[in-house]
Amino acid sequence: MGGQPRIEGRRISVLQIVEWVHEEGMDPETVATEFDLDMADIYRALAYYYENIDEMDGWRDRRERQLRESRDDQPRPDSLSEHA
Repeated sequence: MGGQPRIEGRRISVLQIVEWVHEEGMDPETVATEFDLDMADIYRALAYYYENIDEMDGWRDRRERQLRESRDDQPRPDSLSEHA
């Protein structure tokens, strides 16, 4: 996870919680049940996000940049046929 804030003792990041609740529209209760978390964990993650918006935006930007770079490094199907 690259050191980004996460639920203590878990690999679930604060950003994942925020995305599930606010972007995918999952109820906090559903997230807690699906991932075996306490409701307090969900609300602490949401509070942390809103108390540290600039930091969290930085983490989101880094993740998106890494995904773009990873996609750019993948061979494209059309380039594979050229080498065959």
